[in-house]
Amino acid sequence: MKIGLVCPYNMFDKPGGVPQVVMHLHAGLKKKGHQVKIITQRPTSFKGNPPEDYILFGVTRTFKGGLGTEGNWGMPSDGEEIARVLDKEKFDVLNYHEAWIPMLAWQIVKHSKATNVATFHANLMDTSAGKSWTGGIFTPYGRALLTKMHLFTATSPASSGMLISRANMKITHHRQMIENLRYIGCGVELSQFRPVKKRQPLNGPGTKTIVYIGRIEKRKGVDWLLTAFAELVKEMPQAHLIIAGAGLWSNKLKRAVEDEDIKNVSFPGYVSDEEKLRLLSNADLACFPSPYGEGFGIVLLEAMAVGTPLLAGNNLGYINVMTGHGRIGLIDPMATKDFTNRLAVFLTDDALQKLMVSWALKEVKKYDYPKIVEQYETAFKEAIRFKNTHSYKKSTEDEKRSKKLIHRLLLRRQPG
Repeated sequence: MKIGLVCPYNMFDKPGGVPQVVMHLHAGLKKKGHQVKIITQRPTSFKGNPPEDYILFGVTRTFKGGLGTEGNWGMPSDGEEIARVLDKEKFDVLNYHEAWIPMLAWQIVKHSKATNVATFHANLMDTSAGKSWTGGIFTPYGRALLTKMHLFTATSPASSGMLISRANMKITHHRQMIENLRYIGCGVELSQFRPVKKRQPLNGPGTKTIVYIGRIEKRKGVDWLLTAFAELVKEMPQAHLIIAGAGLWSNKLKRAVEDEDIKNVSFPGYVSDEEKLRLLSNADLACFPSPYGEGFGIVLLEAMAVGTPLLAGNNLGYINVMTGHGRIGLIDPMATKDFTNRLAVFLTDDALQKLMVSWALKEVKKYDYPKIVEQYETAFKEAIRFKNTHSYKKSTEDEKRSKKLIHRLLLRRQPG
């Protein structure tokens, strides 16, 4: 098959979870003999020619989304150029990751003659920003996309909630899309993420180190982790906390550490993949306390793969990863006393640590990237069969309304 992987996010500057998935799919599908290209938008910071197997349309800019979060917003691309490129490439399948984000997917799908598959990653159902988007804009935009897709996949029920809630089940094609929805989790390279032979204490002999790696923003719950750790370190002075990553809340948390004189906290900033692996592999405990807003949890898989005990927020995305014995590691990060106690127990209870590590190393095997790639390959073939055997009546009302809404949004974001 000739496959185009469409991603609206920045693929070049500190790529996040979705771009990482797209890059792994690109490599894995090529290894299986398919022709694969990544279609994305050019970040304003990216100069020069696109790398091999990349097609760049338009530009993408970073914006502040409120509540201490950041996001990407794609600006319009040249429709004629898109049509020319698609006509030249003749893709068998176009896989749109986060198709709900304007404008890339919408502009490409209008000109697509390929089999169209949309993949949802984010959980938009339990954040105010997500609810605003889904309620005011996604309904017409999403329903118009629904009529143009041949299969939907989602990383978890949390990331499919928006799609299901906005589908019109009276429309045959919508109903077929929901009934045929496929859940395919994110993955981890088990050849890269594996337990070390001997852990090296990150802060010297006799210490216990908790590691957080990821964006430092409100929905990640790092402030709640810091609050719990501040109580823990009073009773366990050998405990240390490493908060690795960057984000709008970095300076706020650093000021809190200084103002409240919280001991043994370090902020190394954004870390490379190699440093992330070193930190996770040698940590005594990995902690990712997001209270909401997660669709899956790639970093959970990475911690599991290296055999590090794990605590995770009990949000709608993480609960799909922390199954079986893993549920022991689910926490309410806003319940500070229980959170603090759980940190202490997970750092000191050898039997509990062994149980969690045993569960993690067994459970994570099903997320090895070759298995995930195979599931996508199967989904693409299924979508092609659906396209070849089904026809549907196009709905123009939602399409017209979505065009008007997106046009208004773009006008608001024009520099004035």
